[in-house]
Amino acid sequence: MALSPEPTGKPKPPSKGRRQRSASRFYAVQALFQMEASETPLNEVEAEFETHRIGAEADGIAWVEADRAHFRKLLRASIENQARIDQIADRALVAKWPLGRIDPTLRAVFRAAGAEFIAFDTPPKVAITEFVEVAKAFFPDGKEPKFVNAVLDHMAREARPESFKG
Repeated sequence: MALSPEPTGKPKPPSKGRRQRSASRFYAVQALFQMEASETPLNEVEAEFETHRIGAEADGIAWVEADRAHFRKLLRASIENQARIDQIADRALVAKWPLGRIDPTLRAVFRAAGAEFIAFDTPPKVAITEFVEVAKAFFPDGKEPKFVNAVLDHMAREARPESFKG
């Protein structure tokens, strides 16, 4: 996660709330991936993440706490708006790479980000930055984060054109 500079130029760690919203985005992408891969219903995946992953400790590893309300809202908005989000994503992708041919993790990133563009007041540039960071977590050495940045920019411009005027 990027550090924001203080007026003195010294890095300042993100606030606790921002870290938790970032974590909720990461968990939402994981949950969307799991729902697609295992065909598990929303309520089961949501319960599993809230009970066994978010803020939990397993094998001496503490999972990061997340903004649970943001996680739930993002997950539900992704599902409720999936058809619209997928159409926007398809238009952002080149003809040879429709959404169905994209890596399922990337589909989950596009769907979660698309939900944030559609159902949240988050500035699109903030959401893009956040989901590029999520992509970096899943693809630390690949070109995928740059691809995600380009696709999300197109998606955001279609979903929230008023945010890009001027």
